[in-house]
Amino acid sequence: MEILAFGVQSDEKPLIEKAFAGQHEVRCLDVFLNKDTAPIAAGYEIISTSVNADLGSGVLQTLAAGGTQMIAQRSTGFNNIDLDVAERLALRVARVSYYSPYSVAEFAWTLAMAVNRRIIRAASRTRDFDFRLDGLLGRDMRGRTVGVIGTGKIGEAFTRIAHGFGMKLLGWDVAENPACTELGMTYVEKERLLAESDLISLHVPLLPATHHIIGEEALAVMKDDAILINSSRGGLVDTSALVTALRAGRFTGVGLDVYEAEAGLFFLDKSLEVVDDDTLARLVTFPNVIVTSHQAYYTEDAVAQIIDATVQNVADYLARRRSDNVLVPRPPQDQGPSFGSARPDPKERP
Repeated sequence: MEILAFGVQSDEKPLIEKAFAGQHEVRCLDVFLNKDTAPIAAGYEIISTSVNADLGSGVLQTLAAGGTQMIAQRSTGFNNIDLDVAERLALRVARVSYYSPYSVAEFAWTLAMAVNRRIIRAASRTRDFDFRLDGLLGRDMRGRTVGVIGTGKIGEAFTRIAHGFGMKLLGWDVAENPACTELGMTYVEKERLLAESDLISLHVPLLPATHHIIGEEALAVMKDDAILINSSRGGLVDTSALVTALRAGRFTGVGLDVYEAEAGLFFLDKSLEVVDDDTLARLVTFPNVIVTSHQAYYTEDAVAQIIDATVQNVADYLARRRSDNVLVPRPPQDQGPSFGSARPDPKERP
């Protein structure tokens, strides 16, 4: 059987082809699945997609009409998929429920330290042989307070690193993670976490309850010299409100690996085009802001695990087996995703 894979990065292609070798042929495309590219899938029973795919109602209907029966998404997050429509169309949908949480947690800390120690500015200066220290003053992390919003697998890994720095640990989630509690984390109300934390990192999935969890009110509560890191989902942060706060001179630094309007931008080369997103254009001009292109998950270890899980999801579909990766059809009395400590984390991918 030939499988069609959308949104495959150049680094991923040989890994995907090797993983499926001897089992199935795989056709890798670098274009992302959307309403314009969906007709390409006609005749393919199984397709694989990335997290930036558009799997809304219209695209799903096009896929079903073309003969697609199974969608294997190469990510943990699935907020881009209309699960109700997929179920109505009898499409099987599976995701990757687990991959290395350390890839994202370590990258979140990379962003935090980069904005704290002004690494981008320093590296840019030294390329011009400017070795002044003016404007490069950072802060020790030891003894300061970190607030972790979402303490699932990735949040726990982030917390372990914070513990290694010797920081005071505050957490917020719908359920406490015993592993974080053992590290000395105190679970508090979100408003207290925002008000007391020197560094805030987001590790919750994007759900209606978490959309713009960092909005105008939350930003107003935060310390003026706080650091904000988002390596989870762009929709967790109200970017327009964040830009307003940054224009007022607030925050030591902001590190964003995700952006709420990243679809159609991230994973693509737009360097020779005019990008008409005024909010993003303003965001990247601030000297205390780092924006990266949804790469936190992108390590050899995590990508290998994502691909292995995708291969297994295809094998399970063909063998009519069910696993914890299957989103549709849903199990009886499925209550939908939560974001407590027992959940699989939303990040992935990508």
